[in-house]
Amino acid sequence: MSHLIDGKAIAAAVTERTAKSAALLRERGIVPTLAVVVATDDEGAAWYVRSIERAAARAAADCQVHKLRLQASGPEIAAKLEELSGDADVHGIVCQTPLPEGVALADVGANINVDKDVDGANPGSLGRLAAGLPGAFAPATAAAVMEILGQEHVPLRGQRAVVIGRSNVVGKPVALLLLAEHATVTICHSRTRDLPAVAREADVLVAAIGRPKMITADYLAPGAVVIDVGINPTDDGGMVGDVDTEAAAGIAAAITPVPGGVGPVTTAVLMDHTVHAARCLVAPPSP
Repeated sequence: MSHLIDGKAIAAAVTERTAKSAALLRERGIVPTLAVVVATDDEGAAWYVRSIERAAARAAADCQVHKLRLQASGPEIAAKLEELSGDADVHGIVCQTPLPEGVALADVGANINVDKDVDGANPGSLGRLAAGLPGAFAPATAAAVMEILGQEHVPLRGQRAVVIGRSNVVGKPVALLLLAEHATVTICHSRTRDLPAVAREADVLVAAIGRPKMITADYLAPGAVVIDVGINPTDDGGMVGDVDTEAAAGIAAAITPVPGGVGPVTTAVLMDHTVHAARCLVAPPSP
């Protein structure tokens, strides 16, 4: 049987180390603070923001939720993000999606100070990541994938990794992070020819395409490690991933479940980024 990776246990380990760092900052009178800007009434977004607030409490950090009007314009959202970027008491900033129609995350995210861009919304953060420059935060979900692989001691150097999905928030940054660990990386998408055959080349398969149970046994090589980033709602109020977990059982060496896999690690990593940003902002690293 495949090993089911316990995302909640990994999240708890991340939170423990984050809380220790936050406690040291609090002793100096510094309260690590994350600000979340919300301009939507989407139920999924509301659930995620509540999970961020809970994660902040566990990590001994503060979380501010700034609710804008539902049809806020791009300039309004950008102005709020710029205002928070200039607030010395705020160390991390998240622009929650979905955004109002016609507003692109890349456009408004450019107004987040890169030093506080703990969820990688500013295109400048992705640029730094691509260039291998220090001081940039990867999107929390992408960083969570790497945290899981690290905690599970999955070898990456020289291994073949396949990422299914090319979004700026998961697919592209995950590929860059895997490259930085010396994996050989292939990025696939809906137009990739013979996608199952390409996926079967993977020692590590990251599914982030947003299609429920799309990844079946045909996509998996025996012994592959499968990280399922997908969160797809079901008619009964539940959720499933991009991977058909039952079909993968017995083929994959290890797999993240949905729920309980990448999700809890993402919020834990987001708080870890916030505390790290607070530490760097009050005591910048030496050049």
